[in-house]
Amino acid sequence: MIISYGWLSQYVDLPSSPEELSRFLTMAGLEVEAVWDRFAFLDTVVVGRILSCSPHPNADKLSLCQVEAGDRTVTVVCGAPNAAEGIAAPLALPGTRLPDGTVVAAADIRGQRSEGMLCSQWELGLGQDASGLMELAEPHFVGEPLNKVLSLSDPCLELSITPNRPDCLSLLGVAREVAAATGQTVKPPDPSLPAGEGDIAGETSITIDAPELCPRYSARMVRGIRVGPSPFWLADRLISVGQRPINNIVDVTNYVMLETGQPLHAFDFDLLEEGRIVVRTAKKGERFTTLDSRENELSEGMLLICDGKKPVALAGVMGGKNSEVSETTTNVLIESAHFDPASIRKTARRLGYHTEASHRFERGTDPDGTLFAADRAARLMLECAGGTLVQGVADAHPLPRQVPRIKLSVKRVNAVLGTDIPDAKVRELLGAASMEIVEDHGDLLTVSPPGFRPDVTRPEDLVEEVARLWGYDNIPVTSPTALMDAPPAQPGRDFAQAVQELAVGMGFWQTIQYSFASADSPDRLDLPEGDDRRRMLPIRNPLTEDQAVMRTSLLPGLLDTVARNINMNNRDLWLFEMGKVFFSNQGRDVLPDEHDVLALVMTGSRPGGMWGQKPVPCDFYDMKGACEELLLRLGAENPVFSPLDASDCGPLRPGRSARVTCGGDSPGVVGEVKPQVAAAWGVKVPVYYAEFAMDRLLAACTGKVRYRPLPKFPATSRDVTLILDKRIRAGDVLARAAGAGHEWVEDARVVDLYEGDPVPEDKKSLSVRITYRSSERTLLDEEVNELHQSICEDLIRAFGAHLPG
Repeated sequence: MIISYGWLSQYVDLPSSPEELSRFLTMAGLEVEAVWDRFAFLDTVVVGRILSCSPHPNADKLSLCQVEAGDRTVTVVCGAPNAAEGIAAPLALPGTRLPDGTVVAAADIRGQRSEGMLCSQWELGLGQDASGLMELAEPHFVGEPLNKVLSLSDPCLELSITPNRPDCLSLLGVAREVAAATGQTVKPPDPSLPAGEGDIAGETSITIDAPELCPRYSARMVRGIRVGPSPFWLADRLISVGQRPINNIVDVTNYVMLETGQPLHAFDFDLLEEGRIVVRTAKKGERFTTLDSRENELSEGMLLICDGKKPVALAGVMGGKNSEVSETTTNVLIESAHFDPASIRKTARRLGYHTEASHRFERGTDPDGTLFAADRAARLMLECAGGTLVQGVADAHPLPRQVPRIKLSVKRVNAVLGTDIPDAKVRELLGAASMEIVEDHGDLLTVSPPGFRPDVTRPEDLVEEVARLWGYDNIPVTSPTALMDAPPAQPGRDFAQAVQELAVGMGFWQTIQYSFASADSPDRLDLPEGDDRRRMLPIRNPLTEDQAVMRTSLLPGLLDTVARNINMNNRDLWLFEMGKVFFSNQGRDVLPDEHDVLALVMTGSRPGGMWGQKPVPCDFYDMKGACEELLLRLGAENPVFSPLDASDCGPLRPGRSARVTCGGDSPGVVGEVKPQVAAAWGVKVPVYYAEFAMDRLLAACTGKVRYRPLPKFPATSRDVTLILDKRIRAGDVLARAAGAGHEWVEDARVVDLYEGDPVPEDKKSLSVRITYRSSERTLLDEEVNELHQSICEDLIRAFGAHLPG
């Protein structure tokens, strides 16, 4: 909002400079974004004296003037009838930007060079006389800037008004702030009216069919007005704050709106059918043409101002073309109303309007100020357009304002602010902020805010008013005191942080998904009936159908991320997420069970490939190895991977999935996602998935890494290939070999697996490498061979195997 220093000074005594005023306003909470002088353009308009004036050789109505401009003489082509030798007039030099936006430039006019422009009052925005040059009386200093010679200065301030302070969208509102900050008294404008003729009750009536949207509607009426240009003072005030003058009637309504903050509208009363006002809501599909000649299709519930038969204004937004004030208007009805802010905001946004009126109504106007504004507008119309006031005021007020009564403790004010403001000063500051103390019981006050302060509704708002007016600079700076006790340990949080760091360090990328899922996720995951993951909690107001329930698994979100990345040609993915899953307890008022889960997903090629090498696709063993590494780093004791029964696989592929067991408990599963499950999310490549319950994982992992010294003596290894039944698990073979009970057996691992000719169909060839080492000495081949032979014979007996050949 722009305010003029000169206009504002009508209502309050101002500080000596606009810079000081800017400081006062900023410290009071009204940010000043810019300060400028609206007459600064006159720096390049100087006093010029016409030395000679001769007819233009190529134009009958133009003169060729030699003009003295201080230290130089310039030639100016001029069309003013009063241009004559010896007179002084304003000379706009090249580069001057005039109020209408024209930029003066040197130019050839009918073959003669013109190096400036001699100006009238109207061209400089200093008056309405456009008939000739603005003649300057002696003594004026030739060549001096005009603003200096005529002492013209009107600083303007652009304020950033926050949405909670609609009262400051007016000159009076800003004046109240200045008065409160400086201890001055506001000088309100005069709304008094002469005696009227007749009775407005016999001329018009007001019917409000939607009182919750229009709690108050006031109107004044003036007959016999003459529509025409506004007097200079009125037009100049509007121009000073960036408004465009239109005519005296419209300009008065804009002037009073800027002065008081109450938007007004003037109807041509003779265009109102049945001469009455009806406030109602629009019907669905109803159409209405506003002042900008735009036809709008209205939605049901939009608030309209109507006459006896038709809409005449879009309430709080813009008037109608069918009741516009024009040059033929003689009788006007002045509307001054209070509308529901939310209703006006919805209407303006839906129709794409943002007017000065809607800007104020959206934030809240003063329901107690409608009569003052209507009276003020009627008085100015009588001054600027003549006419006769119709006696009385039409005022429909079905829902009077409920005056808040806020309890405030003076001690609490100081406690909140950390100040020691005297009780009497607190009362003084509240009064300066226009807050009325209706009850005073010592420390406890009952305060009622005025109607123009809808933002003050609770004690904290009153504390803020005291702080603003006391001065934020006067509030002492103190360091907060607090106990330095260490926060209690949170093992779950620390463990989750450790898991996250380990997963990132292993090459996984963390993802964060919505906690919602599609209602058909259990079917797409191929979950059996009775599976806990079918206990889904529906959302009452879902954003989309794909987010209709709370998730019971992290897999749907991760598959969706995989699909999106593959579609963007990012095919090699190692992803993980830590988040909550939710299980419904089948009761609307019963909270769901929540569990923290870690999920990892892997697809595409193995990372770390070298140039010249073909990419190697990830497989089940990559995911299993990643899980083993994660568990070992977290301190899990001997994690074991055992095949999942087909009935327990759910979304995982039987035969390519395993249960993870640590210390007798099973914190998670790992495996390949079923192709049909992945395809349900648009993924057509193998995807490997692991999921761990964080609470069980925490219980299984001690977080302690045991130290084992580096070996002093070399190791040696021996291989054995066994032909055994396909159903025998390789893990069982390794466990038997590693657990042979001899301290020299350091490790056992699979080095090859083969099925096919010449191995029988129900058999497989499994090659195992056993590593031997002693911590005391270097082993002899004979010793190792003997032990290895013993282990091989044990494996053959235990699993019914035989050697190849």
